[in-house]
Parts: sequence; structure tokens; C-alpha cells
Amino acid sequence: MTDFVLDSGDRITVTVNELIVAGWAGRDAAAIREHIDELQALGVTPPSATPLFYRVSADRLTTDEDVQVLGEASSGEVEVFLLGTDRGTMLGVASDHTDRDAEAWSVAHSKQVCPKPVAPQLWRLADALDHWDELRLASWATIDGRREAYQEGSVAGLLPPGDLLQRLGRSDGALAPGQAMLCGTLPVSGGVRPAERFDMALVDPVRERRIEHGYRIETLPIVA
Repeated sequence: MTDFVLDSGDRITVTVNELIVAGWAGRDAAAIREHIDELQALGVTPPSATPLFYRVSADRLTTDEDVQVLGEASSGEVEVFLLGTDRGTMLGVASDHTDRDAEAWSVAHSKQVCPKPVAPQLWRLADALDHWDELRLASWATIDGRREAYQEGSVAGLLPPGDLLQRLGRSDGALAPGQAMLCGTLPVSGGVRPAERFDMALVDPVRERRIEHGYRIETLPIVA
């Protein structure tokens, strides 16, 4: 069970029983190609189709501000986060933290082996749909003690929730209670790289609000 806070101030507890990571979820074929090329440079095999919906163990989702990963080859990616609840589908921000070494031979495996940090704050998805393309994502990586801009841009480059959910098979445009989904990411400035801390934000300039979350990454030794 995971506790969240709504923008109304209400607190809800959700048992997440299905966690989905939408990959290659851009609207623009050129932008998708850029991200594929970015990862292919690291040895990642191109996807068989776009988008793809990877299944990840539900217990990978965490609101903790400290996570542990094996080795030093993982990194985060800021993503829109959707969560099905008994109050409807909620909106937030999460990181698809991924093992880049494992990604070279199995994207699905690379997503499974790392935690998926998510902000404990949520908004109602319905409150953002009429100005969806105005929303923005941003992330920062702290490397060797220095905070660097990592990703920034509009969600207009990503498939909107209705389209993404229809492709998932949710024709009603909503997630069932307990379903959670990460909805695609933005290109990385300066290339994908590990960090000791990752911060992220979802910004709604129309309603003048933002959700922020950050987490520290502890790397565990690989013992052979």
C-alpha cells in the first residue's frame, strides 16, 4: 500500500497491483527516433513497435527518497505518472529509473531491476486534460556534487493520456483502481548518465502549480 496526498489536501492509500511502463510513447516520429538513437548508442536494441507497454512488479513503485541499485550504470528519467484510484485516475510525476547495462540486452529486464520513484502528491487527471499540452516536465541530476539540468520540455511531445490508455486497451480513458502507469519521457540533455541524486518536476503553468520529488541513489557493489 502506498500513501498519496491529493491537491485538495485529502490523503488516500492505494494498493498498486499492476505497474506499467509505457516506452517509446512520443507523438513525433523524429523525437522517438532521437530517443531510440540515444539509447542505441549505449547498445540498446530498437523496439519492435511503438509504443510498448512493459510490465514491472508493482512493488518497484516507491515514494521513498532513498533507493538502492546494483552497480553504477543506472539512471533516472522523468515521466508523467497515472494512477487508478476509487476516486478516478490521478496524475503525478515519477522516474523510470533503469539499469543501462541490462538495457543493452533486455529493456524489459532493465526496467524490472530498478525501483520506480514517484512523488507522493497527485492531481486529478480530469483537471489537466483541457490544457494538457501546456504541462511541462523537468529533471535535474546531481553528479559529483553538482546539480545539472537533465531534461526539460512540454508533454506535447508525448502521447496524451486518452490516446495512450486506448492503446493499452482502456477504452474508457481511465485506469482501474490499483493500476499505475509511467507514460514516456523526454530527450536527455548531454546524454544518459548515472547520478547520485535525481530530482524531477511536473509543472502546470495554467493552474500555477507543480509537483516535485527527488531521491538519492545508493549503489551496491556487484559481487561475482
